[in-house]
Amino acid sequence: MNAQVLEGEGATTSGVVDGLAVWIAPSRTAVVVIDIQVDFASPEGALGQYVDMAAVQPAVAAAERLVGAARAAGTPVVFVGLFTAPETDSPSWKERMRRRGGDPDNESALCRVGDPGSDFYGPKPLPGEVVVQKARYSGFVGTDLDARLKDLGVDTLIAAGLTTECCVDSTVRDAFSLDYHVFVAADACAAYEADIHAASLKVMELNSAILTDTAAIAAAWSV
Repeated sequence: MNAQVLEGEGATTSGVVDGLAVWIAPSRTAVVVIDIQVDFASPEGALGQYVDMAAVQPAVAAAERLVGAARAAGTPVVFVGLFTAPETDSPSWKERMRRRGGDPDNESALCRVGDPGSDFYGPKPLPGEVVVQKARYSGFVGTDLDARLKDLGVDTLIAAGLTTECCVDSTVRDAFSLDYHVFVAADACAAYEADIHAASLKVMELNSAILTDTAAIAAAWSV
């Protein structure tokens, strides 16, 4: 993990940083849980017939611990999920699938609105918590996520969810481009292949986020 300093914050005259407890103080931070839904995480979901969901269960459990720690600390939790319908399916996504020899209509039918596959899996929103429905990879594209976060008064995000290289990465990049300070709870994210997960974490750390884990976050909130 890189020892990075948020510009203008946490630095003393000796160059020592205040650390994670200051950077992710509950008053300025939201946990963003991305796409931990039945179709992406459960053996009973749409991808469960093709993918061994055992690969993502440790991350689902870590995300539950992260959400519990956030609620205990008074840190807001925001749930972002994919909710699709035929009329919102991406034409370019479907054409890309067709050109790759896939079945665009079948492969688009994930997390359909109203279907059990779109239900959150593992950590679930409580009444009053923010839920944002998206139809693209990034939680910021075509949604009011940025406005909802601004309403919460936060400038710092902790990202968790599925999958690391796809919707987590896309949301993290957009968050950073919108000038949020972004942390990724690495153990609370997963891809279906370990090497892809590791590579994506490395890229996010290089370009747009600081990596941490649920234990370090919980410890910082208990200071």
